Amino acid sequence: MSDSVSDCTEPRRSTVTEAEVEALVRGICFKTGPPRFLGVELEWLVHEPRSPRLPVPPERREAAYAAVRALPLSSTVTVEPGGQLELSSAPAASLTECIAAVSADLDAVRAVLREAGLALCGLGQDPWHEPTRFLHEPRYDAMEICLDRAGPEGRAMMCSSASVQVCLDAGYEEPGPLGLGRRWWLAHQLGAVLVGAFANSPMARGRPTGWRSTRQSLWAAMDPGRTGAPPLDGDPRAAWARHVLDAPVMCVRAPSGPWDVPEGLSFREWTRSDAPPGREDLDYHQTTLFPPVRPRGHLELRMIDAQPGDDGWIVPLAVTAALFDDPEAAETAYRTVKPLAERTGSLPAPTNPLWTTAARSGLADPELREAAVTCFAAAAEALPRIGASTEVQRAVAEFTERYVARGRCPADDLLGTEHGTAHGTENSTEHLLSGKDFRP
Repeated sequence: MSDSVSDCTEPRRSTVTEAEVEALVRGICFKTGPPRFLGVELEWLVHEPRSPRLPVPPERREAAYAAVRALPLSSTVTVEPGGQLELSSAPAASLTECIAAVSADLDAVRAVLREAGLALCGLGQDPWHEPTRFLHEPRYDAMEICLDRAGPEGRAMMCSSASVQVCLDAGYEEPGPLGLGRRWWLAHQLGAVLVGAFANSPMARGRPTGWRSTRQSLWAAMDPGRTGAPPLDGDPRAAWARHVLDAPVMCVRAPSGPWDVPEGLSFREWTRSDAPPGREDLDYHQTTLFPPVRPRGHLELRMIDAQPGDDGWIVPLAVTAALFDDPEAAETAYRTVKPLAERTGSLPAPTNPLWTTAARSGLADPELREAAVTCFAAAAEALPRIGASTEVQRAVAEFTERYVARGRCPADDLLGTEHGTAHGTENSTEHLLSGKDFRP
């Protein structure tokens, strides 16, 4: 959820009109060309390895994170509002390069945290603690005020959730399996399959929530103008530009003091006001929108829960890269998920029936399971073609056998669920959060 745009403000040098906003968004959010680069953003909960239920005192976090920031990493390190730690990779020229760089960074980060008596935890939602804000900055003060208006879900998302976000090139300008239009559509339809296959957040406040991906249920319950996708029935650039203009303004930044948090003001309305926004306000506004697929020059897929184990993040990265960047696998994925689109009811993600079922049931849903089996098989065939190592291929195969082929997801381990029957939930969760690696 963190973004690289600075919270610092300067006097606005020039304002932007409604037409200029549309032109700017069209020009900067989808940069087309052959898919060449890949990236990943990993959010982690940070906890006591032996006693994960114990809250980590803020001063311990501050000292540990200061040491992490001092490391010479290739990834960018940021801290989320609730104290989650995020590593954002540099764009990599291959899957192998991306995995190697991020793995080396994670090894260094884990060593520093270990010295501080802390550990990274791969879960989509904190299963024990109440949402508690660690960062007190103008951006997050304003965000909390804004999101609280719609209910408690926004605060839980800010302070208690973690994800694996895969970043892909937007694709070619022309049609075809690697074309921009196809990849944009596929990201939103295949996204439901990814939600179900990698669901890993079934608990909150020490109890099962009834969702395999509680994290995804939070996104769906928040302000749809901020977290929803635009319509998929037209040109992606035009649809996204309209979405940005019609989305609610979260805050108006100020050099000092609390930021204004307007209510019911769209960016389009702001451009028509007596004090219209500037270009930097537009850039900042886009960092306050959290759809499941966010165009930022590239496509940022935001729907995957953080994964268990030290290396669990590699599987969703590899599967997603294979299904988007290998033409044959991309075509198979498109044909596989096309029938699922009928279940969306023409409603945008993440609030449509397909995404809701994926978040609630994971791959226990027969159609999602069947689609996942086909897509994972296509990804497995594509991995050697995109240069994946034997170890990565093995990890995907083991995940497929353990979860996908059996209609399960990582959340079922936390619930102690076997063939849809839960048992031993508390003991299962305590064991899996104890710092032991239970990679597939």
